[in-house]
Amino acid sequence: MTAALWVALIAGLSAAVRDGAATYVYQTKTIDVPIDHFTYTGEATFKLRYLINDTYAPGGADLPASPILFYAGNEGDIELFAQNTGFMWELAPKLKATLLFVEHRFYGHSLPFGNASYDSPKNLGYLTSEQALADFALVLRTLNPPNGTTRARPVIAFGGSYGGMLAAWIRIKYPHLVAGAIAASAPVRQFAGVTDCGIFNQILTSVYQVAYTADCADNIRRSWTTLQNYSTSADGLRLLNEKFKFCTNLTKGTDVTETLFDYLTDVYGNLAMINYPYPSSFLAPVPAYPVREFCGRLAQNYTGVELLDHLQSALSIYYNYDGKAACLNINSSYDGTGISDRGWDFQACTEMVMPICADGVHDMFPPQQWNMQTYADKCFKKYGVHPRPANALLNYGGEFLDASITNIVFSNGLLDPWSGGGVLRSSNENVKIVLIPEGAHHLDLRASNPADPASVTRARAVHVQNIQKWLTEYRKQRKVY
Repeated sequence: MTAALWVALIAGLSAAVRDGAATYVYQTKTIDVPIDHFTYTGEATFKLRYLINDTYAPGGADLPASPILFYAGNEGDIELFAQNTGFMWELAPKLKATLLFVEHRFYGHSLPFGNASYDSPKNLGYLTSEQALADFALVLRTLNPPNGTTRARPVIAFGGSYGGMLAAWIRIKYPHLVAGAIAASAPVRQFAGVTDCGIFNQILTSVYQVAYTADCADNIRRSWTTLQNYSTSADGLRLLNEKFKFCTNLTKGTDVTETLFDYLTDVYGNLAMINYPYPSSFLAPVPAYPVREFCGRLAQNYTGVELLDHLQSALSIYYNYDGKAACLNINSSYDGTGISDRGWDFQACTEMVMPICADGVHDMFPPQQWNMQTYADKCFKKYGVHPRPANALLNYGGEFLDASITNIVFSNGLLDPWSGGGVLRSSNENVKIVLIPEGAHHLDLRASNPADPASVTRARAVHVQNIQKWLTEYRKQRKVY
């Protein structure tokens, strides 16, 4: 983004962003929100950023019946999510709706303490889903107040991944502000005691097994030992540096078994999440069905140096598909995308503790048990905080979605490794389940595309059907007596 364009955005002028062939136009604004919503002893505020488009909404007397389509921002710059949630943009003119994308505190440019926001656990302590939901609620109440005895305009929440969790949770916690929620790829059950820690990697492995040939997952499973063997000597490290062309040379064994292994694990998960049927650039510029392209380069049984060569070639699908990378940067799998792994890493050490493990038999990863105490010790060493692994279930539920919870659609692509922690079944008829067999991570929230599988087209139709039902019910009850 150029400096001139950023100045225009800060000034609140119209900005155009692209998702495929579509151009999305919005205004950028800010609103003052409390740093701490849950105390009466402090008055400090910060500016929370949001994007808004009113061009599709009617004026005059018809406006109160017009819905607001609200995106619950998650772990990144809100513009990234505005660019990649084309389903909302396609709905807005049909529903004569206002579009509203609200940034999550501590992400993008909504920094409560400016450049010092990440400097200390004291500052980071205000980075919680509860505070973020209270931010969203304040924005909705401020921009969409009721009028005497008449309710405010109906609001439909949308979100994908963590944003999908927030969309569901704001409907649960603030039902007077949100009439319904489309929660896509929302792993609200990816917590201890509800979902087995091995499910994520088992689903992820199956994605690679069916993408091209089973040899792909087998090669990945063998690669960990091969890489570790080369990490034990200076000559081996030199060969790895030559083969993979790292931006910073590996100089010791832990550079391989910790840093490189973590990077590879993230890349395999990311490729599965963005395994869309057309080229995209959500986490990185990649071709259509990037897992298939990746596995096409690991389609035979390889060992030793030959395995390393093919692994390096396959990895380039993720980190250098556009040919712009001069070297392989393994310090962050999200480099340059607008997604912030720094803030999410802190949240994962406090309230978003989502256990993931591997056994190397039912998955393609090195065996790694889940140990809560070890995890907690690492979090305390890094941030000086102790995880509260039960907080999300305590605050929002998840394992039990009883009759008091209504007007939520949980959608999950079955090619998405996070689907294992999603809501795949419910006995509550007011909580709808949509399964997308050929879907990756929140594919249904993206703009429609000729390459979309029929299952995602059907999913969007179900979303529209439920939204129209919620709006009809809401409008019948607009008067408050």
